[in-house]
Amino acid sequence: MAVRRMLIAGRYRLREPVGVGGMGRVWLARDEMLDRDVAVKEFVLPEWMTDGEKARLRNRTLREARSAARLNHPHVVKIYDVVHAVDQPWIVMEYVPSRSLHQVLREDGPYSPRGAARIGLDVLEAITAAHRAGVLHRDVKPHNVLIGTDGRVVLTDFGLATFVDDGSVTGPGMVVGSPQYVSPERARDGASTVESDLWSFGATLYAAVEGRSPYARESAMATLLALATEEPDPPTRAGPLRPVLLGLLRREPAERLTGVEAARRLRAVLAGGDGGPRPVVPSQRRALDDELAPHMPKRQVRGGGAAVPRARAVPARRGTPVRSRSRRLVAGVTAVALLGAGSVAAGLALRDNDGAAPNGASGTVSPPPVPTSTSGTAGGTGGFSPVGCLGGASSVQRRTPQPGAEKLRDGWALYEGWSYYTERGFHIAVPDGWTYERIGTTLCFRDPSNLRVLSIDPARNAKGDPVKACRDEAARLRVAGNLPGYQQYAMNRIPALARAADWEYAYDGPSGVRMHAMTRWIASGGKGYAFGLMTRELDWPANFATWGMIVSTFYTDG
Repeated sequence: MAVRRMLIAGRYRLREPVGVGGMGRVWLARDEMLDRDVAVKEFVLPEWMTDGEKARLRNRTLREARSAARLNHPHVVKIYDVVHAVDQPWIVMEYVPSRSLHQVLREDGPYSPRGAARIGLDVLEAITAAHRAGVLHRDVKPHNVLIGTDGRVVLTDFGLATFVDDGSVTGPGMVVGSPQYVSPERARDGASTVESDLWSFGATLYAAVEGRSPYARESAMATLLALATEEPDPPTRAGPLRPVLLGLLRREPAERLTGVEAARRLRAVLAGGDGGPRPVVPSQRRALDDELAPHMPKRQVRGGGAAVPRARAVPARRGTPVRSRSRRLVAGVTAVALLGAGSVAAGLALRDNDGAAPNGASGTVSPPPVPTSTSGTAGGTGGFSPVGCLGGASSVQRRTPQPGAEKLRDGWALYEGWSYYTERGFHIAVPDGWTYERIGTTLCFRDPSNLRVLSIDPARNAKGDPVKACRDEAARLRVAGNLPGYQQYAMNRIPALARAADWEYAYDGPSGVRMHAMTRWIASGGKGYAFGLMTRELDWPANFATWGMIVSTFYTDG
């Protein structure tokens, strides 16, 4: 059903999309009752979502509206209405003719230090106003800063915002932030605080003057690894902004600049100063805390219950035998050097792009499911990529793993809707309801809607180099013509693991659907394993948390 020119709630006439992302789009619309332009945010609910996940997304919509509606500030986009139409929620908000800061940087290049300071002051005012109202934004980044055609600067997209009297949390599978703009403590353990918002603001200000984030890397995994182990890249264009950036990007939250001090230094830069510190008065460090709403968290308190889409630790129930952790946890070790594959980082968007859906998605027409081929050989394409699961023989009977097994293992509990699958010395969590078949040595799991494929091959040569194994597999598949339109996003060794590599790529599937896959090759206990997740490219950002759960629960008996 075409959405263009659709009338929503008998009042808002959709005109054209002005922004598209993995979980929805924003429309320019006309309020026919008040005869004015508005922006209407549509949340597109993925077909593979369960009813519970859809309910959580609707709750998130209401949370965004409630969070932003608390604020009345010239640098915050106003919320006008929330309606339910076409079986999905819509948020009606102020329309600001503008480009995002991300678009400006991409199209025009970075700002001068003084230009960045001017924009930064406006954004900081919006963040401070939110904090005074008891609201944490949790996703400050250039994509969410709008530069109006009239010069007005506004902060938008409070979709991840929380306030402390709201105990709701984002469920597994939801995108909870962007790796290049998430603070170290938030990527590590999900802590959302005033300080984590200020770190994200510092990273955004850094991008405004440097043209990229302080942890810009070739993939989300590499970004998160750098975030956990390295200092931010030294600014080279910041000039007088340098002390402000370094003060906001300190690793320890308690050592960061407060909003009050950051604003003072930005004003100094605008006035021609150097942005450096002045003598600190003892009461100054408490200034921002004193201005916050009485119930606002001060230091390192999880605001509103930050989303942690992972296997999480719970106390073992009395009488439940808990086995010793003699087995090697090969994918959750330090959450892959704290890059969060099994932590809150598992919910982070995989790539920081401009938010556009691949192939210019618009309207409500759904692309076809993950392609399958009943004409392929029983052995599929061979190898260990999930692409090999697309050529299984139709005569293979699919089976369903028994749900409920190993819900609690070694004191760690899975989220509801997941169960462990165990075979030949390895263990891995799989969503309940997925079916599986065996193609050669590879296990191929599929979700009920046939939109996601998980492959597991436990028969790899453990003596090989992991990156070379991935490189050889890519070359073999390309020579065989199984990866048309191949685009490699990343192929990296994982430093935190002795011998492991991740390979991320996209290609054109048999039905013309753009596909996205992530494969991990790992050696453990003298054996080699390869497992991978594949979805449509459009669905990948919302499935990165699924990938995080998978890699964080894989372990062997060796």
